[in-house]
Amino acid sequence: MGEMNWVSKKIHLYNVTMGLYMLDWWERCLFNIMVLILLCFIFLNGSRFAIDVYQSHLKVMFMNGGKYDMGIGTPS
Repeated sequence: MGEMNWVSKKIHLYNVTMGLYMLDWWERCLFNIMVLILLCFIFLNGSRFAIDVYQSHLKVMFMNGGKYDMGIGTPS
């Protein structure tokens, strides 16, 4: 196989780990497209969840009446 650079080694490791080395080029391409779509959905839903958590919980806790005060050490 000769010498491989770092990127070629990682691609080869990915192909062997996922079992893609035995597929045709079009099957490998289809699998990679499905993996990319899955990662996009995970990233989209994760970011939407993080924004929702920030807006519903953390923003209320950190912005108490427009001030950046959590109410620690202030008289009530």
